[in-house]
Amino acid sequence: MASFVAEVLASSGKLEKEDLSGKVSKMSRKVEDTKEEVCEMINKRYSDFLPTLQGSEDLMVQVETVSKEMDALKTCIETEVRPNIHMAVAEYTKLKQQLEKNTVIITMLGHLKEFHSAMEEFNKALQEKKYVDAANQLERARDNVDSLKSWKISQLPLLSAINSELTVQRENLIYHLGDEWKRLVIWTLPSSKGKTSSENLLKMCQMLIHNACNGDGELKPSALLCCILQALAIQGELQHKIKLFSQVLLKNMLKPLVMYASLSVRVTEQQDEGTILALQCLEESHEERSAPSQVYSKLLLVLKTLHSHLLDPERSSGPDVSIGDKKLSAILGELIWEELSRCIIHECLVHSIPTNSSQLEKYNTVIKETEDFEKSLKEMEYLHGDSTDLLKYARDVNCHFASKKCKDVIVAARKLMTSKMHNTVKITPESKLRLPKLPAPSSEVKVKQDIVKEEAMMENSKQLSAWSLRLPACRISESVQQLMELALNTLCEAVGSSTQCALQLFFTVRNIFQLFYDVVPTYHKENLLKFPHLAAIQHNNCMYLAHHLLTLGHHFRSHLPNPLSDGVATFVDMVPGFRKLGAQCFLTQLNVQRAELLERLSTAHNFCNLDDEDNYIAASKAVRQVIHQLKQLGTVWQDVLPVGIYCKAMGNLLNTAITEVIAKIMMLEDISSEDGEHLHTLCQTIIEEGPLVFIPLAEEHKNRKYQEEVPLYVKKWSTFKELVIVLRANLQEIVDRWADSKGPLAVEFSSSEVKSLIRALFQNTERRAVALTKIK
Repeated sequence: MASFVAEVLASSGKLEKEDLSGKVSKMSRKVEDTKEEVCEMINKRYSDFLPTLQGSEDLMVQVETVSKEMDALKTCIETEVRPNIHMAVAEYTKLKQQLEKNTVIITMLGHLKEFHSAMEEFNKALQEKKYVDAANQLERARDNVDSLKSWKISQLPLLSAINSELTVQRENLIYHLGDEWKRLVIWTLPSSKGKTSSENLLKMCQMLIHNACNGDGELKPSALLCCILQALAIQGELQHKIKLFSQVLLKNMLKPLVMYASLSVRVTEQQDEGTILALQCLEESHEERSAPSQVYSKLLLVLKTLHSHLLDPERSSGPDVSIGDKKLSAILGELIWEELSRCIIHECLVHSIPTNSSQLEKYNTVIKETEDFEKSLKEMEYLHGDSTDLLKYARDVNCHFASKKCKDVIVAARKLMTSKMHNTVKITPESKLRLPKLPAPSSEVKVKQDIVKEEAMMENSKQLSAWSLRLPACRISESVQQLMELALNTLCEAVGSSTQCALQLFFTVRNIFQLFYDVVPTYHKENLLKFPHLAAIQHNNCMYLAHHLLTLGHHFRSHLPNPLSDGVATFVDMVPGFRKLGAQCFLTQLNVQRAELLERLSTAHNFCNLDDEDNYIAASKAVRQVIHQLKQLGTVWQDVLPVGIYCKAMGNLLNTAITEVIAKIMMLEDISSEDGEHLHTLCQTIIEEGPLVFIPLAEEHKNRKYQEEVPLYVKKWSTFKELVIVLRANLQEIVDRWADSKGPLAVEFSSSEVKSLIRALFQNTERRAVALTKIK
């Protein structure tokens, strides 16, 4: 019986496995026994030296027997056991793969069943207008389709079909949701072709939020609207829908309420329709810009209405509408706030910034209104966070006031600089700047001033004349006087302002003068070259500004905050530049006039051969033109230039003319008696009429003094008069006026020049030779 069982088990391979194990165990024991016997024999042989030949042979036989059994066992394992192992592993792998395939098929069938069930539930919920359930079932179907896609069987035709069905049903749901949204939230908008104006917006822009019951057993509109929004959120379309809504809301309602002061919003509740938000025009309002408080109240009315009828889940029986952790009001707030706050800043707050520092304290009301506005928005969860750009802008009123003031000042200054220069006002030494009355300086500054006063009193008891630092009488442009008043008013604004504001205003005043330095010479360049009158006015303008810049900073320094009060508030460094600018402008005009004088004298044919009638007429005409030009300049500059500058300028030009005449006459080698007479006549004309060009004052009797002082302003006047005397004098008179190099003639001319004149005027005679020898 045991052998039969063994055969059966052997045929199944199980016995072989058990025999193999037993054989291996038995073989291990034999090996161990043999090892012990061999070791014992070796020990006896080499350690105890016992004769064990027979035992050794027996052991050798035993070792060989064990080796053969080991080889047989190894051969059995190689030929029988190992192939059976490979076959078992392959069969196991095949069975495993089959099981996995069956599992996949069962799972796919489960997903298909779930998809079908979800689509059935979806269609049922959609018909019953249970949009949230429909959206959830559609998401459930989508999850099953995504699971099917993950099994890498996308080539399966059925998968393509159900994927298409899922897409179609999703678009169907979104269409129904959009249709319901349009029915519950109705916009009436102006035509895109029409002009954007308050009247156009008034006629057409309104929004109806339908929240009245139809009485057909349907959901309340508020609950239905909440379900629609929640379904859109589940499908990932709510962000897009709210974004479109926010764009329409901003463009057609919120921004117009900020931009147009004549617009307001009206909220009406109609029993059969719902809540209506509509724009209306205020006929009584004629203001161009709304006050911040008005803007905030209009915006809050719209946003509160939206919050209570559209965005607040507590008023409806529907679920809480959100995307992730964000509520619907927070999403709408994020979409509209940046653009809305920018619009409020640029269209409202910018225009509410005070133009005068005395109004800054009143602006705290606007800051409080802005804080309350943002607080209300945070309560409705439109806003999150502590401070926004809108509130920061309102709180930085000092900076914005300074920036606005500086911008307005620069614009006004540039307008004055580019205005006409010839409108002038009279400045006298008694004229003073109308400096404002400033508050008393701080105690530290007072102490410093008292110390300086004491030191000044101790230094010298003699004081300068009251006329020392007075500007001489002249005329300046009315625009420059206004420019100085503008600078004074701006510095007054800086007094009592914050440090940053004061610094900004002070350096704006410096920029005004720097702008004058750069703009006026460039903008009026052609006129300054063309018209002597304007060149003189520009000279006076520059000197006027330089004069007042000397003390302007000193007057305000002690009333300004640090670091301005420590010496930064000064304009003294600009004074040399303005003086140079005025001097260069007037000198350029003088050079132009000098060139014209020389050009006129060039037509006199060098004053030679005046016995020829044509030459004499040309020379006489040239002299008359020179006198006429000088008289014209004298008239143009009369009562414009300071007397001292006027006399120096006219003297310089007259000196240029007579210097040229002297040079031309001195170049003549032969002067006949008739030529000498003509030359004398022409020169006498200059001597008689030259002083008459000195008319600096409008009162003629006051000008006589300056006409008598011609030699002080015309360097070559005495030389010219001596030349005129020589032209009609005889040899003895010339020698007498030379008086051995001590006479008046010797003061004005050198001996070689006098000899040249004698040779030209007189023929070569013994008397001329004697006279020449006396000229040394």
